[in-house]
Amino acid sequence: MIPRAYNSAVPSALARILASPRFATSLTHVALGVAFSISLLKSVMGWAGLAAVLVGLVALAAFSLSARRASIEWHGLLPISILVFLGWSTLTLVWSGYTVATLTGVGYQLTFAFLAVYIALARDTIQIVRATGDVLRVLLGVSLALEVVSGLLLDLPIAFLGIQGNLARLGPIQGIFGSRNVLGLVALLAFITFAVELRSRSLRRGPAIGSLVLAGLCILLAGSPVIMLVALFVGVAALALYWLRRTPAEGRWMLQLGLLGATVIALIGAWIARGRLIELLNAGSEFEVRYTLWREMWRLIALHPLEGWGWAGYWPNNVTPYGWLDFVTGRDQSSGLNAFLDVYFQAGLVGFLAFVALVGLAFVRSWLLASNKRTFVHVWPALTLVALLVASAAESTILVEFGWLLLVVCAMKASQGMSWRSALARHPRRFED
Repeated sequence: MIPRAYNSAVPSALARILASPRFATSLTHVALGVAFSISLLKSVMGWAGLAAVLVGLVALAAFSLSARRASIEWHGLLPISILVFLGWSTLTLVWSGYTVATLTGVGYQLTFAFLAVYIALARDTIQIVRATGDVLRVLLGVSLALEVVSGLLLDLPIAFLGIQGNLARLGPIQGIFGSRNVLGLVALLAFITFAVELRSRSLRRGPAIGSLVLAGLCILLAGSPVIMLVALFVGVAALALYWLRRTPAEGRWMLQLGLLGATVIALIGAWIARGRLIELLNAGSEFEVRYTLWREMWRLIALHPLEGWGWAGYWPNNVTPYGWLDFVTGRDQSSGLNAFLDVYFQAGLVGFLAFVALVGLAFVRSWLLASNKRTFVHVWPALTLVALLVASAAESTILVEFGWLLLVVCAMKASQGMSWRSALARHPRRFED
């Protein structure tokens, strides 16, 4: 028979473990690793195994938050824009014509949102950057190693991972991420992370430079025209932030307005010259498929303009209207290949406006923090959002898995620094007068 003293000591000992910084660090690494490795995990263990892993992570995160609840400042921490978008996505269950798929999609979305909330609550920004860097170093290294085995040593594809063995021809490669566009985006996010680690001195110079070389090599070997364009935007944004951070505070707002105007003019020019840009990117045939898909989506949006067809996240190809879109394009589509149009299609005008508010507030807050805060680590959320938002014009990655998780993490960290509700909590009398 177990003594009563031993029984009472077990919960307190477990609570200390769940509340410890080391447990939070480990769980953050695992959650990020799973979010970035979804394609690999699905190939190895299927959807059932992946679901079990995600349920386990959510349970551990919930227990850890419960154990740490006394040390967490909850007021004003979760942006209202996230709650509105998640709430509307869930509400689409009422009119969705594919209820099971919508319930699954909403659950999948809420799972990664909850893991993002845990990471943002349990870890500081620099700790998130270091954890992301650790995870992406391993995953990019594994991807490159498997491509070497497939393309150079065996000269055979690794079919269950989708690796074609194109390394001997210098790409395109996709590693463990399922497509070259996703590998390119992950490598670009890794490059941003490694650069912040180097600049903030959170990693020794040698490993940091080696990590940058690894990420840059993966970007080049992925051979994705889309990601090359995204990298160009990220580079311009990095130069703009460098300029802003070196400008005296009193003149910074004028420079911000000038940069905003230049961005609007550049976007208008890019839209006018979009045909020429497509030719330069050599993406004509691929763009034809995308254009056919987008045109048909617009036609179907008119049938449910306000409320959308119902949230699904990943498209369920065996139900209407997604099966029809596959037929029209001649391909199996898992997304709308444009995050904003995808949201409009699934969640209607209301969901679209909620999503625009979410990403808009997250980006503006992150950009202002990166411009005005002395600590260099604040640059990471801003550049990460630039990469995700620009990539959203050609992919829907930001709506699911690692893209959605990073969006929620960046939105929460930006909200911590610039939330009006936090200001209300600090100065209640000022708002009552």
